[in-house]
Amino acid sequence: MNDNHFKFSTAVVGLPVFFVLFLWIVYWIQIRFDFDFYQNGIYPRDLSGLQGVVFSPFIHENLNHLYNNSIPLLVLLAALQFFYPKQSFAVIGYGILFSGLITWIIGRGNYHIGASGLIYVLVSFIFFKGIQSRYYRLVALSFTVVLLYGGMIWYVFPDVDQSISWEGHLAGFITGFVISLFYKTPEYTKPVVYDWQKPDFKPEEDAFMKHFDENGNFVNIEIAQENAEIISYNFNSDVSVNYVITKSESGDK
Repeated sequence: MNDNHFKFSTAVVGLPVFFVLFLWIVYWIQIRFDFDFYQNGIYPRDLSGLQGVVFSPFIHENLNHLYNNSIPLLVLLAALQFFYPKQSFAVIGYGILFSGLITWIIGRGNYHIGASGLIYVLVSFIFFKGIQSRYYRLVALSFTVVLLYGGMIWYVFPDVDQSISWEGHLAGFITGFVISLFYKTPEYTKPVVYDWQKPDFKPEEDAFMKHFDENGNFVNIEIAQENAEIISYNFNSDVSVNYVITKSESGDK
């Protein structure tokens, strides 16, 4: 594994900028022409409320709501595109879709709007995918996300702030985790160099591992086999052997 997979491109800047810019254009249209986009948000367990699964991330209540979502989106979308360019559009698309569906199922009877659900998808995906990859740069990215946005975890619980859509936050967090399990990143997997790194490796069949006994001691198999053959060899002979004992002439013995 090398770092050649991390290549800066215009999409690293272009994707988050255009996405956030689109949010601001939608909000400008809303206030400029006095459109009521709130009814296009997610309304749980209502068929007409399903339209919000697609539209709700682009609708915001006020300028403060939009601003608070814009900064995290710029940072997280840039990180996603730089470190996971092959999965970025799938994470965004499926993240919006499935987090919206979960919100539609578990949400309170009210309109749920805003891109915070997608933010939770991105935080969850980047964190869990980095830990799963075990690659030091992605693990470092995971901990960076925790340092920046770790406090957001409290807003997936209902009793923290009833004025926010904690259901959308929880749905986004769950969706990001599931997507991290589904989408593999083989480009960040360490290459298999040795036979013992293979999943189907069997030590008892390996020629080198056979040189070690159950206690981990090195055993020379060739010598051991030769000694075993010598010991087990049965000498049979029909020739009788006679021994003659003579007294030595020198000394007392």
